[in-house]
Amino acid sequence: MSSESSEFERLMAHLDYSLFIVTAASDGERAGCLVGFASQVSIHPPRFMVGLSVKNRTYRVATNGAEVLVVHFVPEQAEELAVLFGGETGDEIDKFARCQWRPGPGGAPVLDELGDWFAGRVLERLPFGDHCGFVLEPIDGEAHRSGDPLTFRRAKRIEPGHEP
Repeated sequence: MSSESSEFERLMAHLDYSLFIVTAASDGERAGCLVGFASQVSIHPPRFMVGLSVKNRTYRVATNGAEVLVVHFVPEQAEELAVLFGGETGDEIDKFARCQWRPGPGGAPVLDELGDWFAGRVLERLPFGDHCGFVLEPIDGEAHRSGDPLTFRRAKRIEPGHEP
């Protein structure tokens, strides 16, 4: 590893960004995962991008015809749900059998426990190496200000449900 890479990694280790749960549905399959790579990328028109690991089942469902992704804001008090969606893999368990949800836009699951969410129409899929960026156009959502966001540092102990 180059010294530039290690310096970059040290800089990134200082960040403490919000985490999200992203859900998708396609061809009768549902998937969802905990996401750290996510950001608003445009104000006018409104755009948001989420980065999904290419090793993740959610990525496979999202690239297999999902037209909409639902992005859930995860408050600190919902850490148990973050563990479910970040520490388990949908390849082995049905995460949705372990929580309350309803079908949202495009059939993507909306998690009942998380009151702050938006659905975004997938406009672009951009490969970035081990992650793929999904550029979303918000089309629906709810905002209830459910509490302070769960952040990367607080959730660092969650072991990924799939190999990194």
